[in-house]
Amino acid sequence: MKLSDYVRLLALAAIWGASFLFMRISAPVLGALPTAFFRVLLGAIGLAVILAILNSSVDFNGKLRQIMVLGVINSGIPFLMYSVAALLLPAGYSAIFNATTPMMGVLIGWMCFNDPLTLKKAAGVLIGIMGITLLTSTGPVTLSMSVVMGALVCLVATSCYGAAGFLAKRWVADKGGLDAKLVAFGSQIGATLFLVPFFGISTAINPPTTWGTPQVWIALVALGFICTACAYILYFRLIADIGPVRSLTVTFLIPPFGVLWGGMFLGERLSAAHLYGGGLICLAVWFVLSKSKPKQEPAPASD
Repeated sequence: MKLSDYVRLLALAAIWGASFLFMRISAPVLGALPTAFFRVLLGAIGLAVILAILNSSVDFNGKLRQIMVLGVINSGIPFLMYSVAALLLPAGYSAIFNATTPMMGVLIGWMCFNDPLTLKKAAGVLIGIMGITLLTSTGPVTLSMSVVMGALVCLVATSCYGAAGFLAKRWVADKGGLDAKLVAFGSQIGATLFLVPFFGISTAINPPTTWGTPQVWIALVALGFICTACAYILYFRLIADIGPVRSLTVTFLIPPFGVLWGGMFLGERLSAAHLYGGGLICLAVWFVLSKSKPKQEPAPASD
């Protein structure tokens, strides 16, 4: 990896770590559904503007339907889940739970995509579960049903991310590939269309008591344009340059940034549980991502 790759990896981690901060600002005011909807809508608009500025050809090569479904799984559902989590958990907690993405990918790959479950990967899953348990039971937030629900919705989101990686490979990469900007744009269109009816029904039945302050909308714009549109382009470019496995290591770096931004801008209290629970989750991710040494064949006996 070149120095520029490390810089982009750190930048992406800082951006995605900030997304939990922005959701923590907007979701308690607007609600989970409006926050998720405006995030994907602004993300789609941002990507459309970027494509227009770059004068890129918008040709999905017959893959638009699959990419839109991928967007529902990779953006629509996870963004909604994290917006719900923003009502229940501090921003740093959601960022740490996000690091379980590779762990969930291992389980989903094993159960649904015939991906072998090695002893090292299984150990990583168990260590990750220990880290989640430690984080939710001994952290600065008192263990309660809302904390448990917040943890569960985060795990639903990371499960979607794990499944989306396999589906993207099957639906897009294995069928000739597609420009990363187009994949990101199509996926945000799919996520937006998925959330439109839920947003409309929710707004009609239980509209927000307020549509927020300028600070809330600044957070939403940053969430949509920076943490979604720009971040996805940066992420897919990293995949093209250094490969998906190395790009996935961004999940190691997101929790420290998420905790840091929450502590700096929201005054969220840090504790040893962040260190120990987050450390176990990072260890689990390392177990999951590191390659097992191939078995050495016994040397043939010499006469």
